Amino acid sequence: MTDFYQSQRAMRAMRKAAMQRGVVALLDIGTSKIACLVLRFDGSDPALEAEGVGPLAGQSKFRVIGAATTQSRGVRFGEIDEMKKTEGAIRTVVQAAQKMANTRVDHVIACFAGAGPRSYGLAGEVEVLDAQVGEQDVARVLAACDMPDIGMGREVLHAHPVNFALDHRSGLSDPRGHVGNRLAVDMHLLTVETSAVQNLIYCIRRSDLELAGVASSAYVSGLSSLVEDEQELGAACIDIGGGATGVSIFMKKHMIFADTVQMGGDSITHDIAVGLQIPLNMAERIKTFHGGVVATGMDDREMIELGGNSGDWEKDRRQISRAELIGIMRPRVEEILEEVRAILDAAGFDHLPSQQVVLTGGASQTPGLDGLAARILGQNVRLGRPLRVQGLPQAATGAGFSSVVGLALSAASPQDEVWDFEIPAERLQGRPFRRAIRWFRENW
Repeated sequence: MTDFYQSQRAMRAMRKAAMQRGVVALLDIGTSKIACLVLRFDGSDPALEAEGVGPLAGQSKFRVIGAATTQSRGVRFGEIDEMKKTEGAIRTVVQAAQKMANTRVDHVIACFAGAGPRSYGLAGEVEVLDAQVGEQDVARVLAACDMPDIGMGREVLHAHPVNFALDHRSGLSDPRGHVGNRLAVDMHLLTVETSAVQNLIYCIRRSDLELAGVASSAYVSGLSSLVEDEQELGAACIDIGGGATGVSIFMKKHMIFADTVQMGGDSITHDIAVGLQIPLNMAERIKTFHGGVVATGMDDREMIELGGNSGDWEKDRRQISRAELIGIMRPRVEEILEEVRAILDAAGFDHLPSQQVVLTGGASQTPGLDGLAARILGQNVRLGRPLRVQGLPQAATGAGFSSVVGLALSAASPQDEVWDFEIPAERLQGRPFRRAIRWFRENW
């Protein structure tokens, strides 16, 4: 972990420098699309100042000045599979966003799904050096957490201190400046496969860009889709993308668990293509315009023209009912939701004070999905759209943009992570530790 700690510190410094220069790009590298936003920081847009427009409450001063999307290439299950194709797609989308922003961007912060995320709950405790908790005490208590043996070929992507306790007072989000004797911390560690992160870094660099930060899509989707009360009381964000479905659980305004299901909207499209023996692009179009998961009597009578240009007149004039299409889509959607249910059960989600579930991501817009999810995941299900941010084009306000909007919120107001503190490198060596998924049940 020592090497990654240093590289994360370097990326943090790079991001800070980019924000001070005023412009940074954000990339959501998905399986079906790659989205890019260009942010301008510190309210330096004179047109805005003339209009008297300020930043949204609770956010750093930033405005979206460029946005673009392109069809993703070379990405499978949320991970880069073919470097050259993904590099071409990144170049295309960044150039389009730069053109709209009318400025050049050198630094990007990226997020991705997949990479086999695993969550760990860690705890540490130290005596406070002075009567008052200082930066050094926080660094010491973070270093006191026993590092789990995360295994070969894995590295830490997020390391959030989620709960501090000082003497007998728990639930502190930031203990600095408080008076006490004994400081304890609960920390959430998210690890991913090293190869997925390294491929992302190489691909960004091959695109002549510098990586100034990397995040889990499941994490940033939760930041943009869950309202403040949901993040505080406990909620799960289910980000149903093209190639992967991200699951994140938030509590006390921090992510305390994350995982991924390697299925998404593309799995449904593939089932339609195979079931109806049509090309994937036609299956995607039919799914988008006519898809659903709950059939009614009307759907037997609503006919869908398949079309085609194979030269076989009968085949090219085929029709199916919407009920038949729903019959193909529903089993796969149920399978995805059952996998999500199993993950939430394993995480002890039912022990949280609130069992709110928020669905987001492009595939969450399938008609009837919220009702089906309520039956499989529990009653408190709603569809989530990303929070509004200044300058975001209308076309980028849908559920499919939750990750990249969450990345903007994270870049503007980053939560403290282990690498924001000066921790002695020798304290970051791995030591055996039992994986603790249900740790928040015992502590909160």
